[in-house]
Amino acid sequence: MKDSYLTIACPSSEILFKEKNSKFFGYAFPVTSEEDVKNCLDDLKKEHNSARHFCYAYQIGTEEKQYRVNDDGEPNNSAGMPIYGQIQSFDVTNILIVIIRYFGGTKLGVGGLISAYKTSAQMTLETAEIIKKTIDIEYKISFDYKNMNKVMRVIKEKNLDIVSQTMNESCEIIISTRKKNAEMIFDIFNNLFEIEVTQL
Repeated sequence: MKDSYLTIACPSSEILFKEKNSKFFGYAFPVTSEEDVKNCLDDLKKEHNSARHFCYAYQIGTEEKQYRVNDDGEPNNSAGMPIYGQIQSFDVTNILIVIIRYFGGTKLGVGGLISAYKTSAQMTLETAEIIKKTIDIEYKISFDYKNMNKVMRVIKEKNLDIVSQTMNESCEIIISTRKKNAEMIFDIFNNLFEIEVTQL
C-alpha cells in the first residue's frame, strides 16, 4: 500500500531561463487548495506586473489527485502541459509551478515554446527541496478518565502522534498514524473495553 508522496518543503528560489531574448522566470510553491494557487498567482502578478504570460500547472491531492494547466495566451498546449509533464516526471504533488515569460521580440514557434517551458519547469524543480511525506489517518479516541492508562499505553507502544487532547471527566484524544498501520491501530482501540474510536 502506497502511503507516502513527494512534495516540496517550501517555495523554490526563482530561476531564469533565456531563449532568443525571451526570459522565462520559474517558481514552485507548495499548495493544497485552489485558494493557495490563486494567492500565489496574485502575488506573482504584482511582482511581475509588466509580464504578458503567466503559464502554470498544479497538482493537488495524495490519493485522488487533481490537476490543472494554463497556457495563459500561449498557443494551445505549448506551456501548461510541458510544465505539468515535469510535475509528473518528478512525481510530486501538492505543488504549483508558474513560469512567467517576458517576450524578447523573436517568436519561438510552438516547438520552441514547448521546449522552453519544459526546461524552465525542470530547472525550477531541480532548485526546489523535494521531501517525502506520509499519508496519515486520524482517529478520535473517546474514553472515561479511569481508562487513561490503557489508552496512553497503546499510544506509547505504537509510537502514535497526538494531534490534540481534551481531558475532563470524559476524555478525547485525536491521534494520527500512517495509512498502512491505520487498520491495525483501529482494531487495537476498538477491542479495548469502554473505549470508543472513530475515524476523522
